[in-house]
Amino acid sequence: MGLEWVGVANLGRSDHIARFRRWIAASLHGEMAYLARPDAVRRRADLDRALSGFRSALVVAQSYANDEPATSPGDPSRAIVARYARGRDYHRVLHERLEDLARRLEDLAGRPFRRRAYVDTGPLLEREVAMRAGLGWFGKNTMLIHPRRGSYFFLGVLLTDLPLTPSDPFDEDHCGTCRRCLDACPTGALLGRDDNGAPVMDATRCISYLTIELKGPIPHELRSAIGNRVFGCDICQEVCPWNERFSKPTAEPDYSPRSDLDGVSLIDLATRLLEMSGKGFLREFRDSPVARARRNGLLRNVCVALGNWGSQEAIPVLERAAHDRSELVREHAAWALERLG
Repeated sequence: MGLEWVGVANLGRSDHIARFRRWIAASLHGEMAYLARPDAVRRRADLDRALSGFRSALVVAQSYANDEPATSPGDPSRAIVARYARGRDYHRVLHERLEDLARRLEDLAGRPFRRRAYVDTGPLLEREVAMRAGLGWFGKNTMLIHPRRGSYFFLGVLLTDLPLTPSDPFDEDHCGTCRRCLDACPTGALLGRDDNGAPVMDATRCISYLTIELKGPIPHELRSAIGNRVFGCDICQEVCPWNERFSKPTAEPDYSPRSDLDGVSLIDLATRLLEMSGKGFLREFRDSPVARARRNGLLRNVCVALGNWGSQEAIPVLERAAHDRSELVREHAAWALERLG
């Protein structure tokens, strides 16, 4: 099934909900209003009440690690797409694997059982549930880190009414005094640990947030720090010693990089996006995580990357973008042209 490891957690009240509420109260979630809705927060606080009738949570992890990226900040003419988004949409892939797992469990149980699969959705603090299922600890970069595989993996949760024996929770913190992720973040989004030991991120400064979740203009003071990253960011994972030592390429073929998202020329990508409509973009990337940025958002990001590249070769395509139908694209193209003098 391509699932590297599985753990079991009991449902119940969240131990991390107070931290989550403090994070929301500090407005560190930015424009991700869906996280702050009172009903959503209440549901995350107590899974027994929010998901009544379920007894156990099987938490699965699936690696998306691949070889070193084809591009780097040292090759600013090419776009960097975060590793997780270079292949097929993980929501669909992992959901299919969870359904396969459920069918196998039904064969073992000798009966059908009530179940519900979640992949980055639903009233769950997935990383907390995964820690309770023994799959790792919260790193200073806020990622869940597995002691033998690093952090390049997706999490999926299969809720069941089966009385499964819970795994031992992962209670240790193996980050120690390491600050690599904190020091490497170009926008200062990682704020270290709070007084209770929880890692804190200012999402409004995170490159992943700026290039994916943020729907409006990217703040001027953060644009140059984005470099040539047009969708997401892996910096805090790339510098992590646990990934350097233990990360291995995934065996899941669906996560193999698409040729048009793996080191593509910024000029070529901008030209392609300029020729697309919004609907055409969604058709083209319907099975890719990149679809979340939408056409205007991704083109906005590419314009910023072209400005950061600083080459006169980018002027013709940026001049086209400066007359795009989207005001968002026009503004970022004008900014990039100004940087090019």
